[in-house]
Amino acid sequence: MTSGAILEIIRRYTREAGVRSLERIIASLCRKIARDRLKKNLKQKKYRISVQSAQKFLGTPKYRYGLAEENDEIGLTTGLAWTEVGGELLQIETTLMPGSGKLIITGKLGDVMQESAQAALSYVRSRASVLGLEADFYQKLDIHIHVPEGAIPKDGPSAGITIATTLVSALIKAPVKHQLAMTGEITLRGRVLPIGGLTEKLLAAKRGNITQVLIPKENERNLNDVPVKIRKSLDICVVNHMDEVLEKALVKKEGKELFKS
Repeated sequence: MTSGAILEIIRRYTREAGVRSLERIIASLCRKIARDRLKKNLKQKKYRISVQSAQKFLGTPKYRYGLAEENDEIGLTTGLAWTEVGGELLQIETTLMPGSGKLIITGKLGDVMQESAQAALSYVRSRASVLGLEADFYQKLDIHIHVPEGAIPKDGPSAGITIATTLVSALIKAPVKHQLAMTGEITLRGRVLPIGGLTEKLLAAKRGNITQVLIPKENERNLNDVPVKIRKSLDICVVNHMDEVLEKALVKKEGKELFKS
């Protein structure tokens, strides 16, 4: 089996913390090869399994995994999430509509994540003048925050800075860098607090073709637990405050500063 075929099976035919399903899938592949050999009366003793032949024997892939967006988008930010079966990319979208100040949050989110969205909005409101927004901007708009793949429950505080970034991006119409991902909890004052599952999240970033990752400053000590190969393949930046996150994540228009003095 080629290394590409093994990677394809791990990524798109199994989703687990261990290797039991992987063993079963490889055993199933071997049985199907044996059956094919008998059915066609083939004499060859060796078989080379590539990505294409693995798909031929195993059928349509059962799972998908997150990949970086192809372009910089307004109101779309990539976060990093921890799950029981490893790290995942988490795309968070925000759209604005004329309204009366409603905050709509969808995507099967738990209480903690919904509170993170409220905290992110409060931070943005407190920085309205610095961001060039009217003080009562939120009273004239309905803000809809959505995390796709609604069938999967999502919770935890580590999406706080991701939600804040996508909110600011939508409000000031500045695109977010598409090959950048982030993780961190946010406070009302914009401080970035530490998170868990850093190794799994960085592995997900590498798998999803992310090149730059923003992590809380307090998680810098956890980088020693991350495999050297992964650390060296990513541009990992540590941040203390939400202002730093916005400076690094948003695409600034030429000759225009992000924050007003």
